[in-house]
Amino acid sequence: MKKNPFLKIMGLAVVLAAAAACIRFHPKPIAPVKAMEDFEARRLDAPELRDFLLRNQDIKDWPPAAWDIKSLTLAALYLHPDMDVARAQWGVARGGRITAGERPNPSLNPVLGYNTTSPRSEVTPWIPEISLELAIETAGKRGYRIAEARHLSEAARWNILSAAWEVRSRLRGALLEAYAAGETETLLSGAQKLQAEIVRILELQKEAGEVSVYDLTQARLTLNGSRLAAIEAARAKEEAMARLAAALGLPRRALDGVNFLFDSFRRPEPEIPAGEVRRHAVVNRSDILAALSEYAASQSALQLEIAKQYPDIRLGPGYQLDQTDSKWTLGLGLVRPILSRNRGPIAEAEARRTESAARFLALQARVVGELDAAVEDCRSALLKAQAADDLLANLTRQEVAARTRREAGEISKLELLGVQIELNAGAEARLGALVQAQEAVGRLENAAQSPLDVRGWITNKAREDSGPAKERKDD
Repeated sequence: MKKNPFLKIMGLAVVLAAAAACIRFHPKPIAPVKAMEDFEARRLDAPELRDFLLRNQDIKDWPPAAWDIKSLTLAALYLHPDMDVARAQWGVARGGRITAGERPNPSLNPVLGYNTTSPRSEVTPWIPEISLELAIETAGKRGYRIAEARHLSEAARWNILSAAWEVRSRLRGALLEAYAAGETETLLSGAQKLQAEIVRILELQKEAGEVSVYDLTQARLTLNGSRLAAIEAARAKEEAMARLAAALGLPRRALDGVNFLFDSFRRPEPEIPAGEVRRHAVVNRSDILAALSEYAASQSALQLEIAKQYPDIRLGPGYQLDQTDSKWTLGLGLVRPILSRNRGPIAEAEARRTESAARFLALQARVVGELDAAVEDCRSALLKAQAADDLLANLTRQEVAARTRREAGEISKLELLGVQIELNAGAEARLGALVQAQEAVGRLENAAQSPLDVRGWITNKAREDSGPAKERKDD
């Protein structure tokens, strides 16, 4: 008896299906205790972080004797969990590109019939049949789908830069807070020592009957206030260090024994190139570029919905073994756009495109408004900082003159201490004005999404050279 051709075809189909490569599921459970242990084990001198920094910065010694804002920013980009979230979201968008590019699978439909009227003979009453349906997309639907996914992936890629800038912004703010707290603690400690010396002298004068109890009491109250202020400054410094560790993506104890460079905070920027800041921001801000990519995706989505008005073609070749007769068929399927011409989805896609355009324009207007406000705020803060510098310089000259007069015996030590207390207060006022100026500079940098430098406006070359497309291990 001859072999059944149908069985051959079925056997070939089974072999092809079995040989197809399939992706298997690999579970990755999350253990909260293990995750916490891994986080607590993080440190700034980790070998992996060293390799990352060496690829992105010229470092002579490891670990660095002192960490500046640049090296800390690189460390935060490597360590902070927000960057992992942004990269994962970009990975989802890239997976969408793979999904968009896939073609519809053919369907294999085996059918088995039985002829009940067949006379009893050697001819089998079974009628096996198999049909194959092939879907052919028309009107460029696959291309529009791929284009939409590509633009969404690009938007997610720009969002990595937005996340990176958020990490850098929080880090700079925390580092500035740590600098201000440390300087305040030093100034208050100096003021406390001066006030303690004043109290000591007044106590001696009180015993000699040269000052009243009221004067000594007032000095002691001032000293007690200085002590409490110094304790509060120490608390604020510890809190600032905790925020700095969080901004880096590290536990607090990882910063024990670490030295930091605050040179970038000690002097405010001398000038603000407002025009260049505005032009750079409206062209290069990552959220603006992401919004443009989202608008381009909405354009492709609208093109896809318009293309769906045209039906796809379905080819259906089939084979039937009617007892001893081989029969071939060829089917052609079309969906006739009679009851629905996809007008609803087209209207939705048009509305989403309009919404995307409006969101872009609103974002651009908000960015320009933030820039204008940040520039004026920064200029005012810089003028205040300059005035505080001038005041401190004047007080410094007075303190030098008072020490000269004290050495000449023209004034008492108590008078000299009073001048030094005034100088210390001026230094505190100058520090406050400087911190306000640096906060204003930070707001301007956030509005422009790029750092300022004393040499002028610095374009973020990472955007142009490498972009956010590199994974952490590839950076």
